[in-house]
Amino acid sequence: MARYTGPKSKIARRFRDPIFGPDKALDRRSYGPGQHGPAKRRGGKQSEYAIQLGEKQKAKYTYGILERQFSNLFKKASRMKGITGENLLQLCEMRLDNTVFRLGIAPSRRAARQLVTHKHIVVNGEVVNIPSYTLRVGDVISVREKSKSLEAITASLIASNKRYDWLDWDASQKTGKFLSIPSRDMIPENIKEQLIVELYSK
Repeated sequence: MARYTGPKSKIARRFRDPIFGPDKALDRRSYGPGQHGPAKRRGGKQSEYAIQLGEKQKAKYTYGILERQFSNLFKKASRMKGITGENLLQLCEMRLDNTVFRLGIAPSRRAARQLVTHKHIVVNGEVVNIPSYTLRVGDVISVREKSKSLEAITASLIASNKRYDWLDWDASQKTGKFLSIPSRDMIPENIKEQLIVELYSK
């Protein structure tokens, strides 16, 4: 499975945003990585292209999607009705790995991908091991019966206290439901999706 496996704190410091979750390194040094520390290495402001590219990279790292897959998602979003940038984020949120993370079954999207690929997650009664699987309204996501006692899952559920309006969670059954496609104001990620649209529109 193709995925980003490099340093997470370095990326979070580049964007000055805990995109991979709580990060002690970012708390200590909330500036970009490099031998010159917080000092600017290049004079002047970033170009428009650099800002747009940075926003796309930030979105890719946040959702754990590589370049080709992200490009395909954008093409799909641009063909849909509505605002392309909002469509793009909605498609990212509809991924199975992201939903497993949002439900609290896993502490991070990276951990969620691992649970999915190791066949611990069931969708509508069938095991699905494709992290990029796109959920639809009404789909039921649950932890496989054999996996309900896994320490990693139970620990994550205990620690999780966030709930989202487009998802329903039954703690006793370890089952969630995808109630609706989230609107942009429901999605908490700090991403300027319009910059991504502008980049791809060049």
